[in-house]
Amino acid sequence: MPAPLDPVVAQIIPLLPLRDPGTMTPQSARDALRALAASRAAVPPPAVKSVEDVKLKGATGPLAARVYRASDAKAPTVVFFHGGGWVAGDLDTHDRQARNLAIETGAVVVSVDYRRPPEVRFPGAFEDAFAAVSDVARRIDAFGGDAKSLGVAGDSAGGNLAACAAIACRDAGIALAGQMLVYPVTDVLGGFADARENARFPSRAENAEGYFLSRGVMEWFCGHYLADKADGADWRVSPLRAASLADVAPAVVCTAWFDPLRDEGTAYAKALSAAGVPTTHHPGHGLIHGYFGLGEASDTARAEAQRARADFRTLLVHCV
Repeated sequence: MPAPLDPVVAQIIPLLPLRDPGTMTPQSARDALRALAASRAAVPPPAVKSVEDVKLKGATGPLAARVYRASDAKAPTVVFFHGGGWVAGDLDTHDRQARNLAIETGAVVVSVDYRRPPEVRFPGAFEDAFAAVSDVARRIDAFGGDAKSLGVAGDSAGGNLAACAAIACRDAGIALAGQMLVYPVTDVLGGFADARENARFPSRAENAEGYFLSRGVMEWFCGHYLADKADGADWRVSPLRAASLADVAPAVVCTAWFDPLRDEGTAYAKALSAAGVPTTHHPGHGLIHGYFGLGEASDTARAEAQRARADFRTLLVHCV
């Protein structure tokens, strides 16, 4: 084990939600994440120059989105997808992450509220993610203004959507300067319930319980997103299974050591590198899934997230 669990994070784990798939419902999961965000209301959020609610073109209709600007200057643009297992999470639960991303990269950040399951199952969230990036690319002057510096980013299920959108952008001829994938879901074949598939990623056993996100909760999320288990083989939800990753955008991939998703995220970083994609991997030693949201409490979490955002900024500004 490269590093022990950060002691500050260890104290926080019992306070975190989404830990009982036996009683969790889609609405309770949403309420719990919103309550967690609301509990920090007394702490001023990171200050940006402006925040604006807008609409983007989704796959079947308008999508709510929120635009964060650190300045009025021409800048890169990043389309950001929130986590929450596809089911939960929204613009408010990930407001601070979007603000930090705008501040530390200098980019205009467009946070997207995609359609969620079980109301809309796979491939709805993916289709909205790709539609949103396509819309921003077409209207880049309304955002950062530099067509050569467009990126995607997301955490957890949002990292999954960012990774899949990056593949779709390659196939559609939409040039991306970079992608930042924060503890992404990359292979859901078997829905985290199949012993053979789980055995491919030892972290699913090593970190199955006790570190906030559990394997059981991932099984619950997959069961809500995928109407048909066979869809787990589709690259639009399992980017690790894409036929080719050649020529997708340069990547920053973040994993957390105490996370059931650790090994599939690491495998995706290795697959990108093997395909010739410039890739930086941050292993998140001593950290858990969700650590990008723990930077106000944990110095270890804050430093690791800042290093990743600095690397992502380098990808964005080198294309300006």
